Amino acid sequence: MPHTLPALLTHPPRRRLGQQTLILNRDGAVLLVATTYKTGLILPGGSAEANELPHLAARRHTETETGLALPLRHILATDYVDARNLPEGINFVYWGGRLTSSQEDIVARHQPPATITALHWLHPHQLPDAMAPDQHRRTTHALTALTRGIHLPFLLRGTPAE
Repeated sequence: MPHTLPALLTHPPRRRLGQQTLILNRDGAVLLVATTYKTGLILPGGSAEANELPHLAARRHTETETGLALPLRHILATDYVDARNLPEGINFVYWGGRLTSSQEDIVARHQPPATITALHWLHPHQLPDAMAPDQHRRTTHALTALTRGIHLPFLLRGTPAE
């Protein structure tokens, strides 16, 4: 009897894989971006392309938007997003680190692409007024995980990503 693959493997569902990066400055403010395509501020990041490793997609988007090339090896939050305006998806929030003064200077001098209208540093108490509710909740959970020292390594087939 020939072996047949389940439909889930031959016709997998269409899904988005979002990547965001939580970055803090020396004063504990969160780096956020204003975009031409979303209401409210968001963490730097974007979707992974087909066959692009998620942490490398996060690095690519973070560098393009902020000028920072950061090693993103730990996940602070994972957020499932149901299908509404876009296909269902999963968003990972990576820990980008607390920046040095020279890294903060890189952000200040960086010229982001046209879809990014501004970069902002906001303290956690300012986030509810600046972010859409879902973005704020995701960011708050990531900040809570960071405060508690809880983070997961991003694994590639069981091995921590480089």
